Amino acid sequence: MTSIVFENTIGRAYVGRMLPTLRQLHYLKLLAEHASFSRAAEAAHVSQPALSAGVQELEKILGAAVVERTRGAVQLTAVGAEAVKRAEDVLARTEDLVEAARNAGKPLSGRFRLGIIPTVAPFLLPRALPGLRDRHPALRLFIREDLTPRLIAGLKAGQLDAAVIALPYEAPGIDHARIGDDEILAAAPVGHPLAGAGPIPEGMLKADDLILLEDGHCLRDQALAAVNIEAPRGEDVFAATSLHTLVQMVSSGLGVSFLPQMAVQAGLADNPGVVVRPISADAPRREIVVAWRAGSSRAAEARLLAEALKLD
Repeated sequence: MTSIVFENTIGRAYVGRMLPTLRQLHYLKLLAEHASFSRAAEAAHVSQPALSAGVQELEKILGAAVVERTRGAVQLTAVGAEAVKRAEDVLARTEDLVEAARNAGKPLSGRFRLGIIPTVAPFLLPRALPGLRDRHPALRLFIREDLTPRLIAGLKAGQLDAAVIALPYEAPGIDHARIGDDEILAAAPVGHPLAGAGPIPEGMLKADDLILLEDGHCLRDQALAAVNIEAPRGEDVFAATSLHTLVQMVSSGLGVSFLPQMAVQAGLADNPGVVVRPISADAPRREIVVAWRAGSSRAAEARLLAEALKLD
């Protein structure tokens, strides 16, 4: 008599092997963020002994220490740092799963966490949000304004579902959908040699004339790359924290700067002391996109959002 045995290789692979729980990974993530067992326990809403026990159990499962415990401080080991990176991805995907299940068949409904860069937020959102609210009344949009590097980190850590950013910007592991192009323009004080009419001839913009946004704003780097100029250096170089401040500095005669077309169209440069001109006949542009983590279950919703925010 012939007997047939079906072997479950997947089940066999996990027999006798314990795997980390989501709770343990969450504890480790909080520990990395707060660098303190007491503060991490408070953030997790558990007692410190409970969190410590969870981390110790994780270390047993991994077969290696994830933190170095010293008086007054907690530091990740190399294994711990790698575990945190992977834990963030696992936790983000798990949260994606929950949100996708809750909103199955109901795109752009429920909570949606959207990041947006400061050189876009005040000019795009007032125009786009009323229509978005009308088309998707069940959408609960939570908006975070921040610089591109921190928004990308938020996407990868699962803290954001999507973000409105400007390209070019190198961001591995991030997908995007186009909103539209935004021309980069020059702004000069009235009476300045560059405060004429028509496009600024190539080579006329000089680094010594420029006042810019502070380092970290992608518009700064995109504009400088477009005109092939290195950022001015030195302790006395002015760096603005916002486009509104930048316009005031240009109006005061401190120098020449760059403004996005959407800001000019919104009236930001409506100042008698400021003249706005195109930069050469090539008209350098940045591409505004909605970005999301590659593999996110909310990718389809992010694409819908990009359509709703279209500039064209």
